Amino acid sequence: MLEAQDLAARRGYSQLFSGLSFRVDAGEVLVITGANGTGKTTLLRMLAGLSAPSDGVIRWDGRAVQPFDQELRNALAFAGHSPSLKDELTAEENLTLLVELAGAPVARASIHAALDAVALGKKRGLPARVLSQGQRRRIGLARLRLLQRRLWILDEPVTALDAAGTSLLARLVAEHLDEGGITVAATHAPLGLP
Repeated sequence: MLEAQDLAARRGYSQLFSGLSFRVDAGEVLVITGANGTGKTTLLRMLAGLSAPSDGVIRWDGRAVQPFDQELRNALAFAGHSPSLKDELTAEENLTLLVELAGAPVARASIHAALDAVALGKKRGLPARVLSQGQRRRIGLARLRLLQRRLWILDEPVTALDAAGTSLLARLVAEHLDEGGITVAATHAPLGLP
């Protein structure tokens, strides 16, 4: 369970939001929408333990957490605006590196299967610099499949995805929820979720 109680955030002298409270239980998704500059990414960074609210409390599994809380980080897969790829590495090398950096090394066959599942199997040997933005985003979707984390926090996850990519994301999130996972996503575009 992820819970926020009376959260507030400031950017400089500007109050982005205050008094924000919610609870997201296993098998649920929270979709955050709003205009640019209203604090969606700021909120996601707080929930991911990357920054502190100016007021309020964040709880993971009923326990108050602070930024960089190890228990929260072990349960979390965070996907920001950018896919965070190295242009000179191949799709396979990038995915391997992303998963290993998260402390979850996997077999090469699992990397191949994850790339196949996101329609990148035939492109796994290409450097990321030659992939489209949507294909680069799909590497991040493959990462989500491999990490096996209970909490997914996704910032604008459909950016650059075509209709098939958006459907793939919706299917991955639905499977994650069916397995008892939690997803929090900020978006300007529909995610294809109920």
